[in-house]
Amino acid sequence: MPGRARGRLNGAVVGWRHEPPRRRGARRRDRRRRALGRLERPGRDSRRPRPDRRPRPRARAFQLVRAERALAEAEAVDARLAAGEQLPLAGVPIAVKDNVPVAGEPMRVGSAATSDAPQLADHEVVARLRAAGAVVVGLTRVPELCVFGTTDSVFGTTRNPWNPQRTAGGSSGGSAAAVASGMVAVAHAADGMGSIRIPAGNCGLVGVKPGSGLVPADMGAHSWFGMSEHGPLATTAADAALLLAVMAGVPGLAAAAAPGPRLRVGLATGIPTPLAILDDAWRQAAERTAGLLRDAGHEVVPLTLPYPADPVPVLARWFAGAADDAADAGLDLRLLEPRVRGHVRAGRALARLGALRPAPVDRLRRRVEAATADVDVVLTPGLAQAGPVAEGWHRRGWVANLRANIGYAPYAALWNLLGWPAAVVPAPGSTAHGTPLAVQLIARPAADGAGEALLLALAAELEAIAPWQRTAPDARASVG
Repeated sequence: MPGRARGRLNGAVVGWRHEPPRRRGARRRDRRRRALGRLERPGRDSRRPRPDRRPRPRARAFQLVRAERALAEAEAVDARLAAGEQLPLAGVPIAVKDNVPVAGEPMRVGSAATSDAPQLADHEVVARLRAAGAVVVGLTRVPELCVFGTTDSVFGTTRNPWNPQRTAGGSSGGSAAAVASGMVAVAHAADGMGSIRIPAGNCGLVGVKPGSGLVPADMGAHSWFGMSEHGPLATTAADAALLLAVMAGVPGLAAAAAPGPRLRVGLATGIPTPLAILDDAWRQAAERTAGLLRDAGHEVVPLTLPYPADPVPVLARWFAGAADDAADAGLDLRLLEPRVRGHVRAGRALARLGALRPAPVDRLRRRVEAATADVDVVLTPGLAQAGPVAEGWHRRGWVANLRANIGYAPYAALWNLLGWPAAVVPAPGSTAHGTPLAVQLIARPAADGAGEALLLALAAELEAIAPWQRTAPDARASVG
Protein backbone atom coordinates (compact mmCIF):
# COMPACT_ATOMS: atom_id res chain seq x y z
CA MET A 1 0.00 0.00 0.00
CA PRO A 2 1.24 3.53 -0.65
CA GLY A 3 0.96 4.59 2.97
CA ARG A 4 2.87 1.53 4.08
CA ALA A 5 5.73 2.27 1.69
CA ARG A 6 6.00 5.85 2.83
CA GLY A 7 5.98 4.75 6.44
CA ARG A 8 8.74 2.18 6.03
CA LEU A 9 11.16 4.08 3.84
CA ASN A 10 13.16 6.49 5.93
CA GLY A 11 14.04 9.99 4.67
CA ALA A 12 13.98 9.19 0.97
CA VAL A 13 15.60 12.41 -0.24
CA VAL A 14 16.57 15.04 2.28
CA GLY A 15 13.48 17.28 2.54
CA TRP A 16 11.41 15.23 0.06
CA ARG A 17 7.96 14.20 1.18
CA HIS A 18 5.31 12.63 -1.00
CA GLU A 19 1.93 14.28 -0.45
CA PRO A 20 -1.51 13.03 -1.40
CA PRO A 21 -3.08 14.42 -4.58
CA ARG A 22 -5.35 16.79 -2.65
CA ARG A 23 -2.27 18.83 -1.67
CA ARG A 24 -1.09 19.44 -5.18
CA GLY A 25 0.23 22.89 -5.91
CA ALA A 26 3.17 25.21 -5.90
CA ARG A 27 4.13 24.50 -2.28
CA ARG A 28 4.61 20.79 -2.91
CA ARG A 29 6.51 21.37 -6.17
CA ASP A 30 8.79 23.89 -4.47
CA ARG A 31 9.53 21.46 -1.64
CA ARG A 32 10.47 18.74 -4.11
CA ARG A 33 12.56 21.15 -6.15
CA ARG A 34 14.50 22.23 -3.06
CA ALA A 35 15.08 18.59 -2.08
CA LEU A 36 16.42 17.71 -5.52
CA GLY A 37 18.62 20.79 -5.36
CA ARG A 38 20.38 19.24 -2.37
CA LEU A 39 21.56 16.33 -4.46
CA GLU A 40 25.13 16.77 -5.61
CA ARG A 41 25.54 17.94 -9.13
CA PRO A 42 28.06 15.91 -11.13
CA GLY A 43 31.41 17.56 -11.66
CA ARG A 44 34.95 17.66 -10.44
CA ASP A 45 35.64 16.82 -6.81
CA SER A 46 35.46 19.99 -4.80
CA ARG A 47 35.34 21.12 -1.23
CA ARG A 48 32.88 23.27 0.67
CA PRO A 49 33.17 25.02 4.03
CA ARG A 50 31.99 23.18 7.14
CA PRO A 51 30.75 24.86 10.32
CA ASP A 52 34.17 24.24 11.91
CA ARG A 53 35.81 25.63 8.73
CA ARG A 54 37.66 22.43 7.95
CA PRO A 55 37.17 21.32 4.33
CA ARG A 56 35.30 18.09 3.70
CA PRO A 57 35.25 16.52 0.22
CA ARG A 58 31.87 15.77 -1.26
CA ALA A 59 30.70 12.19 -1.66
CA ARG A 60 30.22 12.65 -5.43
CA ALA A 61 27.63 9.91 -5.67
CA PHE A 62 25.82 10.94 -8.84
CA GLN A 63 26.81 10.73 -12.46
CA LEU A 64 23.59 12.49 -13.48
CA VAL A 65 20.77 14.17 -11.55
CA ARG A 66 17.34 14.13 -13.25
CA ALA A 67 15.95 17.21 -11.49
CA GLU A 68 13.22 18.44 -13.84
CA ARG A 69 12.36 15.01 -15.19
CA ALA A 70 12.07 13.61 -11.68
CA LEU A 71 9.68 16.40 -10.71
CA ALA A 72 7.49 15.61 -13.72
CA GLU A 73 7.52 11.90 -12.88
CA ALA A 74 6.50 12.65 -9.29
CA GLU A 75 3.48 14.56 -10.61
CA ALA A 76 2.60 11.54 -12.75
CA VAL A 77 2.72 9.35 -9.62
CA ASP A 78 0.28 11.75 -7.94
CA ALA A 79 -2.09 11.27 -10.85
CA ARG A 80 -1.82 7.49 -10.61
CA LEU A 81 -2.64 7.60 -6.92
CA ALA A 82 -5.59 9.88 -7.59
CA ALA A 83 -6.83 7.32 -10.10
CA GLY A 84 -6.81 4.68 -7.37
CA GLU A 85 -3.61 2.74 -8.14
CA GLN A 86 -1.96 0.93 -5.25
CA LEU A 87 1.77 1.62 -5.51
CA PRO A 88 4.20 0.02 -3.03
CA LEU A 89 6.88 2.65 -3.76
CA ALA A 90 4.55 5.61 -4.30
CA GLY A 91 6.66 8.73 -4.75
CA VAL A 92 9.82 7.21 -3.28
CA PRO A 93 12.95 8.81 -4.81
CA ILE A 94 15.47 6.21 -5.92
CA ALA A 95 18.97 6.30 -7.37
CA VAL A 96 19.84 3.88 -10.18
CA LYS A 97 23.34 2.57 -10.84
CA ASP A 98 24.71 3.80 -14.14
CA ASN A 99 25.09 0.34 -15.67
CA VAL A 100 21.51 -0.26 -16.82
CA PRO A 101 19.40 1.58 -19.41
CA VAL A 102 17.18 4.37 -18.12
CA ALA A 103 15.01 5.72 -20.93
CA GLY A 104 16.08 9.15 -22.12
CA GLU A 105 19.42 9.13 -20.29
CA PRO A 106 22.93 8.11 -21.40
CA MET A 107 24.44 4.95 -19.92
CA ARG A 108 28.15 5.71 -19.49
CA VAL A 109 29.17 2.80 -17.19
CA GLY A 110 32.01 4.95 -15.90
CA SER A 111 33.78 5.07 -19.26
CA ALA A 112 34.90 7.68 -21.76
CA ALA A 113 34.59 4.94 -24.40
CA THR A 114 30.79 4.69 -24.09
CA SER A 115 28.23 6.75 -25.97
CA ASP A 116 26.45 9.75 -24.48
CA ALA A 117 23.35 9.02 -26.57
CA PRO A 118 20.14 8.56 -24.55
CA GLN A 119 18.85 5.05 -23.99
CA LEU A 120 15.63 4.17 -25.78
CA ALA A 121 13.94 2.10 -23.06
CA ASP A 122 14.21 1.19 -19.39
CA HIS A 123 15.86 -1.99 -18.20
CA GLU A 124 13.24 -4.40 -16.84
CA VAL A 125 14.30 -3.73 -13.24
CA VAL A 126 13.99 0.04 -13.75
CA ALA A 127 10.59 -0.51 -15.37
CA ARG A 128 9.45 -2.51 -12.32
CA LEU A 129 10.60 0.21 -9.94
CA ARG A 130 8.76 2.87 -11.90
CA ALA A 131 5.65 0.71 -12.18
CA ALA A 132 5.67 0.48 -8.37
CA GLY A 133 5.67 4.29 -8.13
CA ALA A 134 9.37 5.02 -7.54
CA VAL A 135 10.83 8.23 -8.99
CA VAL A 136 14.30 7.93 -10.50
CA VAL A 137 16.15 11.03 -9.28
CA GLY A 138 19.54 10.22 -10.78
CA LEU A 139 22.14 7.77 -12.01
CA THR A 140 25.03 6.91 -9.71
CA ARG A 141 28.71 6.66 -10.44
CA VAL A 142 30.61 3.44 -11.09
CA PRO A 143 34.20 2.52 -11.95
CA GLU A 144 34.82 1.86 -15.63
CA LEU A 145 32.73 -1.11 -16.84
CA CYS A 146 31.94 -1.82 -13.16
CA VAL A 147 35.15 -3.83 -12.88
CA PHE A 148 36.68 -2.75 -9.58
CA GLY A 149 35.88 -2.36 -5.88
CA THR A 150 36.69 1.35 -5.74
CA THR A 151 34.54 3.92 -7.52
CA ASP A 152 36.61 6.40 -9.44
CA SER A 153 36.96 7.07 -13.15
CA VAL A 154 37.55 9.88 -15.62
CA PHE A 155 34.23 11.31 -14.38
CA GLY A 156 35.45 11.72 -10.79
CA THR A 157 35.90 10.00 -7.44
CA THR A 158 33.10 8.76 -5.19
CA ARG A 159 33.96 8.96 -1.51
CA ASN A 160 32.74 7.27 1.65
CA PRO A 161 30.40 9.62 3.55
CA TRP A 162 31.77 8.24 6.85
CA ASN A 163 35.33 9.22 5.92
CA PRO A 164 35.71 11.02 2.59
CA GLN A 165 39.37 10.08 2.37
CA ARG A 166 38.35 6.42 1.95
CA THR A 167 36.50 4.70 -0.86
CA ALA A 168 32.78 4.02 -0.80
CA GLY A 169 33.60 0.66 -2.40
CA GLY A 170 32.58 -0.54 -5.81
CA SER A 171 31.31 -1.01 -8.22
CA SER A 172 28.03 0.29 -6.74
CA GLY A 173 29.94 2.94 -4.79
CA GLY A 174 27.82 5.82 -6.09
CA SER A 175 24.59 4.14 -5.00
CA ALA A 176 26.05 3.35 -1.58
CA ALA A 177 27.33 6.90 -1.08
CA ALA A 178 23.92 8.31 -2.04
CA VAL A 179 22.18 6.17 0.58
CA ALA A 180 24.80 6.48 3.33
CA SER A 181 24.79 10.27 3.02
CA GLY A 182 20.99 10.44 3.25
CA MET A 183 20.41 11.75 -0.27
CA VAL A 184 18.11 8.78 -0.93
CA ALA A 185 16.82 6.06 1.38
CA VAL A 186 17.21 3.25 -1.14
CA ALA A 187 19.13 2.66 -4.33
CA HIS A 188 19.39 0.17 -7.13
CA ALA A 189 22.72 -1.64 -7.32
CA ALA A 190 24.24 -4.63 -9.08
CA ASP A 191 26.71 -7.28 -7.95
CA GLY A 192 29.03 -9.39 -10.12
CA MET A 193 31.96 -9.92 -7.72
CA GLY A 194 30.60 -8.27 -4.58
CA SER A 195 29.58 -4.94 -6.09
CA ILE A 196 26.56 -4.53 -3.81
CA ARG A 197 28.04 -6.10 -0.69
CA ILE A 198 31.46 -4.39 -0.82
CA PRO A 199 29.96 -0.85 -0.84
CA ALA A 200 27.43 -1.92 1.81
CA GLY A 201 30.31 -3.06 4.00
CA ASN A 202 32.23 0.18 3.45
CA CYS A 203 29.25 2.47 4.03
CA GLY A 204 27.29 0.73 6.81
CA LEU A 205 24.28 -0.36 4.73
CA VAL A 206 22.14 -3.39 4.10
CA GLY A 207 23.00 -4.78 0.67
CA VAL A 208 21.47 -7.90 -0.86
CA LYS A 209 22.78 -9.93 -3.79
CA PRO A 210 19.93 -12.27 -4.71
CA GLY A 211 20.54 -15.78 -5.94
CA SER A 212 20.53 -16.66 -9.60
CA GLY A 213 17.25 -16.09 -11.43
CA LEU A 214 15.23 -14.26 -8.81
CA VAL A 215 15.63 -10.82 -10.42
CA PRO A 216 16.00 -10.33 -14.20
CA ALA A 217 19.71 -9.70 -14.80
CA ASP A 218 20.40 -8.86 -18.47
CA MET A 219 23.56 -6.81 -17.98
CA GLY A 220 26.14 -6.41 -20.72
CA ALA A 221 26.93 -9.39 -22.90
CA HIS A 222 25.82 -12.12 -20.49
CA SER A 223 25.85 -10.71 -16.94
CA TRP A 224 29.42 -11.92 -16.44
CA PHE A 225 28.51 -15.52 -17.24
CA GLY A 226 25.53 -15.34 -14.88
CA MET A 227 27.48 -14.05 -11.87
CA SER A 228 25.90 -10.56 -11.86
CA GLU A 229 22.62 -9.78 -10.12
CA HIS A 230 20.55 -6.67 -9.36
CA GLY A 231 19.70 -5.90 -5.76
CA PRO A 232 18.98 -3.18 -3.19
CA LEU A 233 21.08 -0.93 -1.01
CA ALA A 234 19.21 0.49 1.97
CA THR A 235 19.64 1.69 5.54
CA THR A 236 17.27 -0.90 7.03
CA ALA A 237 16.42 -4.53 6.44
CA ALA A 238 12.76 -3.66 5.90
CA ASP A 239 13.56 -1.13 3.18
CA ALA A 240 15.89 -3.59 1.46
CA ALA A 241 13.18 -6.24 1.59
CA LEU A 242 10.59 -3.93 0.03
CA LEU A 243 12.90 -2.89 -2.80
CA LEU A 244 13.94 -6.48 -3.52
CA ALA A 245 10.30 -7.55 -3.58
CA VAL A 246 9.60 -5.01 -6.31
CA MET A 247 12.71 -5.90 -8.30
CA ALA A 248 11.89 -9.61 -8.13
CA GLY A 249 8.14 -9.27 -8.65
CA VAL A 250 7.62 -11.34 -5.47
CA PRO A 251 5.47 -9.24 -3.08
CA GLY A 252 5.93 -11.68 -0.21
CA LEU A 253 9.60 -10.75 0.08
CA ALA A 254 8.61 -7.33 1.44
CA ALA A 255 7.83 -8.83 4.84
CA ALA A 256 11.19 -9.05 6.62
CA ALA A 257 9.66 -11.09 9.45
CA ALA A 258 11.46 -12.85 12.29
CA PRO A 259 13.43 -15.88 11.08
CA GLY A 260 11.17 -18.23 13.04
CA PRO A 261 12.66 -21.39 14.48
CA ARG A 262 16.13 -21.64 15.96
CA LEU A 263 18.71 -21.46 13.19
CA ARG A 264 22.06 -23.17 12.97
CA VAL A 265 24.61 -20.53 11.89
CA GLY A 266 28.06 -21.46 10.62
CA LEU A 267 30.72 -18.89 11.62
CA ALA A 268 33.40 -18.91 8.92
CA THR A 269 36.23 -16.44 9.50
CA GLY A 270 38.81 -18.29 7.43
CA ILE A 271 40.74 -16.34 4.79
CA PRO A 272 39.61 -17.07 1.20
CA THR A 273 42.95 -16.20 -0.38
CA PRO A 274 46.62 -15.82 0.64
CA LEU A 275 46.47 -12.34 -0.91
CA ALA A 276 44.28 -11.14 1.98
CA ILE A 277 44.92 -10.60 5.69
CA LEU A 278 41.91 -10.45 8.00
CA ASP A 279 42.09 -7.38 10.22
CA ASP A 280 41.23 -8.05 13.86
CA ALA A 281 38.41 -5.50 13.79
CA TRP A 282 36.60 -7.37 11.01
CA ARG A 283 37.16 -10.76 12.65
CA GLN A 284 35.85 -9.45 15.95
CA ALA A 285 32.82 -7.92 14.21
CA ALA A 286 31.90 -11.36 12.89
CA GLU A 287 32.45 -12.93 16.30
CA ARG A 288 30.38 -10.27 18.07
CA THR A 289 27.57 -10.75 15.58
CA ALA A 290 27.73 -14.49 16.15
CA GLY A 291 27.43 -13.78 19.87
CA LEU A 292 24.33 -11.65 19.30
CA LEU A 293 22.72 -14.48 17.35
CA ARG A 294 23.68 -16.99 20.03
CA ASP A 295 22.14 -14.77 22.72
CA ALA A 296 18.98 -14.55 20.59
CA GLY A 297 18.60 -18.32 20.75
CA HIS A 298 20.31 -19.47 17.55
CA GLU A 299 23.00 -22.11 17.51
CA VAL A 300 26.39 -20.92 16.25
CA VAL A 301 28.99 -23.44 15.16
CA PRO A 302 32.48 -23.01 13.67
CA LEU A 303 32.61 -23.62 9.92
CA THR A 304 35.47 -24.08 7.49
CA LEU A 305 34.57 -23.19 3.93
CA PRO A 306 36.40 -25.00 1.10
CA TYR A 307 37.61 -21.90 -0.68
CA PRO A 308 39.20 -22.93 -3.97
CA ALA A 309 42.97 -23.26 -4.04
CA ASP A 310 42.82 -22.40 -7.72
CA PRO A 311 41.25 -18.95 -8.22
CA VAL A 312 41.18 -19.23 -12.03
CA PRO A 313 37.49 -20.21 -12.43
CA VAL A 314 36.23 -17.05 -10.74
CA LEU A 315 39.00 -14.74 -11.99
CA ALA A 316 38.52 -15.92 -15.57
CA ARG A 317 34.82 -15.05 -15.45
CA TRP A 318 35.59 -11.66 -13.93
CA PHE A 319 38.21 -10.85 -16.57
CA ALA A 320 36.41 -12.37 -19.55
CA GLY A 321 33.07 -10.90 -18.50
CA ALA A 322 34.50 -7.41 -18.81
CA ALA A 323 36.16 -8.33 -22.11
CA ASP A 324 32.87 -9.57 -23.54
CA ASP A 325 31.03 -6.48 -22.28
CA ALA A 326 33.51 -4.23 -24.06
CA ALA A 327 33.17 -6.25 -27.27
CA ASP A 328 29.37 -6.39 -27.03
CA ALA A 329 29.20 -2.60 -26.68
CA GLY A 330 31.68 -2.10 -29.53
CA LEU A 331 34.04 -0.03 -27.38
CA ASP A 332 37.32 1.33 -28.66
CA LEU A 333 39.83 -0.28 -26.29
CA ARG A 334 42.22 2.63 -26.79
CA LEU A 335 39.76 4.81 -24.88
CA LEU A 336 39.64 2.51 -21.85
CA GLU A 337 41.65 3.12 -18.72
CA PRO A 338 44.97 1.22 -18.65
CA ARG A 339 43.81 -0.96 -15.74
CA VAL A 340 40.67 -1.95 -17.65
CA ARG A 341 42.59 -2.64 -20.85
CA GLY A 342 44.75 -5.03 -18.86
CA HIS A 343 41.64 -6.68 -17.45
CA VAL A 344 40.16 -7.13 -20.93
CA ARG A 345 43.36 -8.56 -22.38
CA ALA A 346 43.63 -11.05 -19.51
CA GLY A 347 40.03 -12.08 -20.06
CA ARG A 348 40.56 -12.72 -23.74
CA ALA A 349 43.68 -14.79 -23.04
CA LEU A 350 42.02 -16.92 -20.37
CA ALA A 351 39.00 -17.54 -22.60
CA ARG A 352 41.30 -18.77 -25.37
CA LEU A 353 43.03 -21.10 -22.89
CA GLY A 354 39.74 -22.76 -21.90
CA ALA A 355 39.60 -21.31 -18.38
CA LEU A 356 35.81 -20.92 -18.55
CA ARG A 357 35.06 -24.64 -18.41
CA PRO A 358 32.14 -25.45 -16.07
CA ALA A 359 33.65 -28.59 -14.51
CA PRO A 360 35.78 -26.81 -11.85
CA VAL A 361 32.78 -24.75 -10.77
CA ASP A 362 30.62 -27.86 -10.51
CA ARG A 363 33.23 -29.55 -8.31
CA LEU A 364 33.49 -26.49 -6.10
CA ARG A 365 29.71 -26.31 -5.78
CA ARG A 366 29.58 -29.90 -4.53
CA ARG A 367 32.31 -29.20 -1.95
CA VAL A 368 30.57 -26.09 -0.64
CA GLU A 369 27.21 -27.85 -0.48
CA ALA A 370 28.78 -30.67 1.54
CA ALA A 371 30.57 -28.27 3.90
CA THR A 372 27.40 -26.26 4.60
CA ALA A 373 24.92 -29.15 4.69
CA ASP A 374 24.44 -28.90 8.47
CA VAL A 375 23.90 -25.13 8.74
CA ASP A 376 21.05 -22.85 7.72
CA VAL A 377 23.10 -19.68 7.28
CA VAL A 378 26.80 -18.95 6.81
CA LEU A 379 28.29 -15.92 8.59
CA THR A 380 31.57 -14.38 7.38
CA PRO A 381 33.25 -11.01 7.85
CA GLY A 382 31.92 -8.42 5.43
CA LEU A 383 35.42 -7.33 4.40
CA ALA A 384 38.94 -8.28 5.40
CA GLN A 385 40.18 -4.69 5.73
CA ALA A 386 38.75 -1.19 5.67
CA GLY A 387 38.36 0.14 2.15
CA PRO A 388 41.44 1.84 0.70
CA VAL A 389 41.89 5.53 -0.03
CA ALA A 390 39.36 6.88 -2.49
CA GLU A 391 41.53 8.78 -4.90
CA GLY A 392 43.51 7.81 -7.96
CA TRP A 393 42.78 4.15 -8.64
CA HIS A 394 41.81 4.69 -12.28
CA ARG A 395 45.31 6.06 -12.89
CA ARG A 396 47.06 3.08 -11.31
CA GLY A 397 48.02 -0.16 -12.99
CA TRP A 398 45.95 -3.30 -13.34
CA VAL A 399 48.01 -5.38 -10.89
CA ALA A 400 47.87 -2.68 -8.21
CA ASN A 401 44.08 -2.58 -8.52
CA LEU A 402 43.80 -6.38 -8.38
CA ARG A 403 45.91 -6.57 -5.24
CA ALA A 404 43.94 -3.84 -3.51
CA ASN A 405 40.54 -5.27 -4.45
CA ILE A 406 41.29 -8.89 -3.59
CA GLY A 407 43.19 -7.93 -0.46
CA TYR A 408 40.41 -5.93 1.19
CA ALA A 409 37.27 -7.61 -0.18
CA PRO A 410 37.86 -11.37 -0.63
CA TYR A 411 34.66 -12.74 0.89
CA ALA A 412 32.09 -11.93 -1.77
CA ALA A 413 33.09 -13.53 -5.08
CA LEU A 414 32.51 -17.20 -4.22
CA TRP A 415 28.79 -16.62 -3.87
CA ASN A 416 28.56 -14.94 -7.28
CA LEU A 417 30.29 -17.93 -8.81
CA LEU A 418 27.85 -20.35 -7.15
CA GLY A 419 24.74 -18.17 -7.55
CA TRP A 420 23.82 -18.26 -3.84
CA PRO A 421 21.97 -15.37 -2.14
CA ALA A 422 24.16 -13.26 0.14
CA ALA A 423 23.66 -10.08 2.14
CA VAL A 424 25.89 -7.68 4.03
CA VAL A 425 24.57 -5.96 7.17
CA PRO A 426 26.24 -3.51 9.57
CA ALA A 427 27.94 -4.85 12.67
CA PRO A 428 28.71 -3.13 15.99
CA GLY A 429 31.85 -1.02 16.06
CA SER A 430 33.96 0.83 13.52
CA THR A 431 37.35 0.63 11.87
CA ALA A 432 40.41 2.67 12.80
CA HIS A 433 39.42 4.99 9.93
CA GLY A 434 35.97 5.69 11.36
CA THR A 435 34.18 3.65 8.71
CA PRO A 436 31.58 0.99 9.60
CA LEU A 437 32.10 -2.71 10.17
CA ALA A 438 29.87 -5.36 8.63
CA VAL A 439 29.21 -9.07 8.28
CA GLN A 440 28.07 -11.20 5.37
CA LEU A 441 25.18 -13.67 5.60
CA ILE A 442 24.78 -16.45 3.01
CA ALA A 443 21.98 -18.94 2.44
CA ARG A 444 21.40 -21.76 -0.01
CA PRO A 445 19.22 -20.85 -2.99
CA ALA A 446 15.57 -21.86 -2.66
CA ALA A 447 12.35 -21.46 -4.62
CA ASP A 448 10.51 -18.11 -4.71
CA GLY A 449 13.27 -16.24 -2.88
CA ALA A 450 13.07 -18.28 0.33
CA GLY A 451 16.83 -18.00 0.82
CA GLU A 452 16.74 -14.24 0.39
CA ALA A 453 13.76 -14.03 2.77
CA LEU A 454 15.73 -15.93 5.40
CA LEU A 455 18.68 -13.56 5.10
CA LEU A 456 16.46 -10.48 5.29
CA ALA A 457 14.67 -11.87 8.35
CA LEU A 458 17.99 -12.51 10.09
CA ALA A 459 19.19 -9.04 9.13
CA ALA A 460 16.02 -7.55 10.63
CA GLU A 461 16.59 -9.52 13.83
CA LEU A 462 20.17 -8.23 14.09
CA GLU A 463 18.92 -4.69 13.46
CA ALA A 464 16.38 -5.04 16.29
CA ILE A 465 18.99 -6.42 18.68
CA ALA A 466 21.76 -3.95 17.88
CA PRO A 467 20.41 -1.00 15.86
CA TRP A 468 22.93 0.74 13.66
CA GLN A 469 23.29 4.38 12.68
CA ARG A 470 21.50 4.69 9.36
CA THR A 471 23.49 7.48 7.75
CA ALA A 472 26.94 8.90 8.20
CA PRO A 473 27.46 11.64 10.78
CA ASP A 474 27.90 15.09 9.27
CA ALA A 475 26.66 13.64 5.97
CA ARG A 476 24.81 16.79 4.96
CA ALA A 477 28.07 18.71 4.98
CA SER A 478 29.41 16.37 2.33
CA VAL A 479 26.49 16.01 -0.05
CA GLY A 480 26.76 19.40 -1.64
